[in-house]
Amino acid sequence: MLPCHQLNIGVEDYALLTDLYQLTMGACYAEEGIAELPASFELFVRRLPPHFGYLVAMGIAQVVDYLQNLHFSPKQIKALQETRIFAHVSDRFWRLLKEARFVGDLWAVPEGTVVFAHEPILRITAPLWQAQLVETYVLNTINYQTMIATKSARLRDVAGDQAILLEFGTRRAFSPQASLWSARASLASGMDATSNVLAALQLGRTPRGTMAHSLVMALTALEGSEIEAFKAFLHYFPNSPLLIDTYDPLQCAQQLAQHRELEVTGVRLDSGDMAETSQQVRSLLPHATIYASGDMDEWEIQRLQQAGACIDGYGIGTKLVTGQPVNGVYKLVEINGIPVSKKSAGKQTYGYAKQIWRSYQDGLVKEDVVTRADRTPNSGQPLLELVIKAGALLKPLDDLETIALRVRENVRSLPQSCRDISQPTPPPVTIDLQLEL
Repeated sequence: MLPCHQLNIGVEDYALLTDLYQLTMGACYAEEGIAELPASFELFVRRLPPHFGYLVAMGIAQVVDYLQNLHFSPKQIKALQETRIFAHVSDRFWRLLKEARFVGDLWAVPEGTVVFAHEPILRITAPLWQAQLVETYVLNTINYQTMIATKSARLRDVAGDQAILLEFGTRRAFSPQASLWSARASLASGMDATSNVLAALQLGRTPRGTMAHSLVMALTALEGSEIEAFKAFLHYFPNSPLLIDTYDPLQCAQQLAQHRELEVTGVRLDSGDMAETSQQVRSLLPHATIYASGDMDEWEIQRLQQAGACIDGYGIGTKLVTGQPVNGVYKLVEINGIPVSKKSAGKQTYGYAKQIWRSYQDGLVKEDVVTRADRTPNSGQPLLELVIKAGALLKPLDDLETIALRVRENVRSLPQSCRDISQPTPPPVTIDLQLEL
C-alpha cells in the first residue's frame, strides 16, 4: 500500500480508477459466459442544468487516451486478488484482465458540439465487460469538462468577442487533475488564456496572470508606498496588469496617473462596486486595460455590462470550475443485438444504439431528431462520428483552436431564446418512435 501522500494518478493507473461494481459485474459476466458479447452503452443527460439551454460536449480526447492505454498490470491483478473480494471467482475473470486491451468502437460528437437532453454525447460498443468497466472514468471526464466548456461558452457569449477572458480556477478546482482539465476545456470553449502554468505549457499556450495583494502589501511595507511596489514589479515584468484595490483603488489610480514615467497598460479590480469604480478608473487611466475578478460568472458580467461598467477583461475562477454540475449518465442500450431500456419512474431510457440528426432553418438550429443508428431520416446532419474502430484511432484528434471555432459556430447557430442565461428554451428534440422504451 502506498503512503497517503502519494495518492496521485498516472496512465498506468487507469484500469483501477473505477468503481468496484464495474469489476464485480465484469467478473459475474465472465462466470456467466457473456463477458465477450457485444454491448452498446451511451452517455447522455436526462435534463439540462437549471438555466442552461444547451451543453457543449467536451472531454472526448481524454476518453480516447484512456481507452487506448487501458490495461491491467500483474501487480494490479495481484492487488485485486489480495482483497479477497473475488475469492469465489474463477480464473476466467483474471484471464480477461491479464489480456485486456480495448477492442471496441467509440462513437462521439466532435468536441465543442452543442447537445441537448436525451442526446448521446458518445457511444461505446465493445465486449460487455469492457464497455461496462470504462463507465466511471468516461463519466468523470465528460461530465466535468462538459460543465467547464458550457460555462466558458456562456461566458464568451455574454461578454462578447472583444472581451478578454482569463481562467483563474486552479485553486478552486476539485483537484490538481481537475485544474488541468478545466484549463483545457475553458481554452477550447472561449477563454483566452489560463493562469495554470502546467496546463498552459502542456497545451502549447502562454500562461497569463497579474499579481496578488500579498506582493503589494509586502513591497509597500518594505519600500514605503504602493507606487514603489508597482515600480519594482514593472521593472521585471513590464506591461503587466497592476492590482490596484489592495487599499483604495481610486487613490491608487490617481497616483498612477500622476506618475507618467510608469507605463501602466492594465489594472485589475477585485472588490467593491466594480461598475462605478471601473468608470472612475477609466477617466483617470484612459489607455489602461481594466480587468475585473472576484466571483465572476455570466450573470455578473451581464449585470456589469448593463450597469455601464468600463471593463475590458475578466478573471474567472470559482464559479467556472465549481459551477452547475452536468449529471451525465452511462446506460446500456443494446446487448448482442437486443435493445434494452430502463423503465424506472423518472429515469426511463431508450433502447438501441442511436444517432442524432440536426436540421437548420435560416442558419439556426431548428430541430434535433434522435433515431436508431441504422436509420436515416428524411433530413438533418448526423452528429455522432466513429472515432475508434476495433480499438484503433481512425484520425488525429482536433486541436484546441479547431474545437474553439466549433464551439463559437455551434453557439451562434442557436436561437437567441436558447442562449438566454436566465430562462432559456432549447430547440425541440424529437425521439424517434421506433426506439425501444
